[in-house]
Amino acid sequence: MTEQQQAPAMDIVRGHPTEEELAALIAVLGDAYAQEAADAVAEEPHVSAWQRTQRSLRKPLRRDIPWGRFAG
Repeated sequence: MTEQQQAPAMDIVRGHPTEEELAALIAVLGDAYAQEAADAVAEEPHVSAWQRTQRSLRKPLRRDIPWGRFAG
């Protein structure tokens, strides 16, 4: 695993499970965690050639500065 991917931690806070019960718990939770991590991949947005070359919109005009910067 990489530095960003760490195995999930698990603490048993109640009861006295046997080794078989712990193994079953780890197997079920590990499989569920792996399935959720595999399904959590976000799709990359499709960018067409037109969108890639399109000019960005102009910034809005500042209404607090008078026209020609003359306040008269």
